[in-house]
Amino acid sequence: MNMKRKYHHSALAALLFVGIAWGMSAAPAMGDESSKAMATGLRDQTGVAVTIYNVNLGLVKDQRKISLNKGIGELRFMDVASQIIPTSVSIRSLVDPKSLQILEQNYEYDLLNPQKLLDKYVGKEVKLYYKNPYTEREEIVTATLLSNNGGPIFKIGEEITFGHPGRVIFPKVPDNLISKPTLVWLLENDLSQAQRIEATYLTNGINWRADYVVTLNDKDDRADLSGWVTIDNKSGATYQDAKLKLIAGDVNRVRDEWEYKDKMVRAAMGEAKKAEPQFKEEEFFEYHIYTLQRPATIKENQTKQISLVTANAIPVKKELIYYGAQSYYRSQYGEVISNQKVGVFVELANKKEHNLGIPLPKGTIRVYKNDKEGSLQFVGEDAIDHTPKDEKVRIKLGDAFDVVGSRKQIDWKKIAWDTYEAAFEVSLRNHKKEDVVVRVIEPIPGDWEMISSSHEHAKTEASTAEFTLPVPKDKETKLTYRARMRF
Repeated sequence: MNMKRKYHHSALAALLFVGIAWGMSAAPAMGDESSKAMATGLRDQTGVAVTIYNVNLGLVKDQRKISLNKGIGELRFMDVASQIIPTSVSIRSLVDPKSLQILEQNYEYDLLNPQKLLDKYVGKEVKLYYKNPYTEREEIVTATLLSNNGGPIFKIGEEITFGHPGRVIFPKVPDNLISKPTLVWLLENDLSQAQRIEATYLTNGINWRADYVVTLNDKDDRADLSGWVTIDNKSGATYQDAKLKLIAGDVNRVRDEWEYKDKMVRAAMGEAKKAEPQFKEEEFFEYHIYTLQRPATIKENQTKQISLVTANAIPVKKELIYYGAQSYYRSQYGEVISNQKVGVFVELANKKEHNLGIPLPKGTIRVYKNDKEGSLQFVGEDAIDHTPKDEKVRIKLGDAFDVVGSRKQIDWKKIAWDTYEAAFEVSLRNHKKEDVVVRVIEPIPGDWEMISSSHEHAKTEASTAEFTLPVPKDKETKLTYRARMRF
């Protein structure tokens, strides 16, 4: 019996041991991984797409593969742009949209830095690591951080000090400080297998603009053009091998548009070479979208330039334009501008037969020309607006040096209580070695008719008369006209 009892006791103990062991392995222990928030970073990223708008705004689509616990849990979504617009964030499952539900979303941006780290340890013990200048020994001193207003103040033993030369050693990073901006979701997951999710958000701090380089030929009637996209990324994130799209158009935002940063394009100033376009252009809503036909990496704090368009031997037209007055005249006592500059313009047509014909995004266009020694020189730049195909691009290069003009009012009459007559004389003097043609644009207010003029005119607008004046070399050409106006 004793032997039997012993056997039964031993068997019971063994069963209890096995049961306890099985229970320990089956039930989750307190503090194991299932009770902690899960985290995902760039290591889980399977793809990223970036759409950049030319109003300092970017749309990011970040796809990741994550093994989530089934049920309700917390997910820390790291490595997002530091200039993210938190209210724009959305997340969805690419496996089964119904399998993932977001219950709560937080954006944590209390980033770790020396000042905040010291602030979080006020009233707590830290260690000061320093080299004793007398013994030349490295020593560690335990101290209490009393304050961090204008600099750390420590209590070492029973004494108070500040300006301690020691390097502060902290035991750990406080829970409410993070090293990078993080989205935190409380979500409910119904899938037992790995989830593929896509997080979409808007971010400030990323912008693009177009820069164009035009090289004129000797006769100023043909030009080579190269266009570049300049992307400026200050959003606080790197986008590795991203699918890149650019949106050109005036997108409305509920805030003032940020100023563009003036980035000079670093393009080769030689003859433009015809190359396969890297961007595919298509209409999108009331805008135009340009899709890069290959992945591109956009690094944080990087300015990237990508070729947009190249075209050779584009027909151009050079014009000299004299604007007689910048404002209308109302009476004989009104101010008359007498010495306006003669502007120099170059015009080209955005047509397919001219090797162009794609919508050109707004940007800066810079013009160059070879001097007599064959050295390329800068001759002017201008800003252009979004230009659809088959429209013209007019570039003001500057003001003529050797072609000057003057204007004066030579008569003013009141014919009736609402009718007046005015006469003007415009003088153009050409000091160049070749003949030139100057287009004179004169504003005339009210309901007007031309009474007389020394040159033919065209009524190009309701309040504008235009004249075309040939001016021989080293000669002067005078335009006189009289107009009757009724207000």
